[in-house]
Amino acid sequence: MNLDGFHKALADFQGHCSTLLGNLTRQQPIRSPFPFLNRSPPWARIAQGGRSRPMTVEAIEERLEGIPVYALSNASEEFLLVSGSSSGKNLGLFCFNKDDAEALLNQVTLIDPHARHGSKVVPVALNKVFQLKVNGVAFRLIPEFSQVKNALKEREKSGFASSGFSGVPVFQSRSLILKSQNKRYRPLFFRKEDLENTLQSAAREQNKLNPSIRQGDIQVASLEDVIKEMKENSTSNWDDVVFIPPGFDVSDDSN
Repeated sequence: MNLDGFHKALADFQGHCSTLLGNLTRQQPIRSPFPFLNRSPPWARIAQGGRSRPMTVEAIEERLEGIPVYALSNASEEFLLVSGSSSGKNLGLFCFNKDDAEALLNQVTLIDPHARHGSKVVPVALNKVFQLKVNGVAFRLIPEFSQVKNALKEREKSGFASSGFSGVPVFQSRSLILKSQNKRYRPLFFRKEDLENTLQSAAREQNKLNPSIRQGDIQVASLEDVIKEMKENSTSNWDDVVFIPPGFDVSDDSN
């Protein structure tokens, strides 16, 4: 993808976000069916044992445990849904970036000042929302915009022309493998910077020069596609992955 195409893709994405915020006309509560996170997220658990069938929902939830997303809540700790003026559909939005959720809340309270009292942004565990379903409500994961830009850049480096990125990007490297009880796992990061920091820290710990990231050494996929493969394919290429919470440097944890 050339530079003009890249900038057009970013502009299209920004336009989509602006349209989403601009079309919000009202908000209404939906009672939360699960608790909010009230502490720092734990490491994702790794289910032990081999498998010869698609992963169960419970096993996938274990991999996603401890990944925070951010939702809008009212004073009664109920989710706030937003409705589009054109579609009329109710949307439950979960942002991977807290600042994005704060901006969304500000937009909602500008449209409806009565919603300002007691409304706030709350962290919610991703493993409890990745397949949440409520009649009449469409739940959407909103990726961090900077990571969408990173995903487009990495795909451009790998020679994949694209006008946009669909879904929530996750990043991995062939150079990084985790070991647990004699088993090997591939960490998937929600932020490219966390992956790069981990690679550099690992190199320092081994008394080596910081590795130069080769073209194609960082791969990008969408979270939605990874989960779909886990659920549907018994020979999935993603059954050995573990998701790393944003802000974590894997090399800082001996386990």
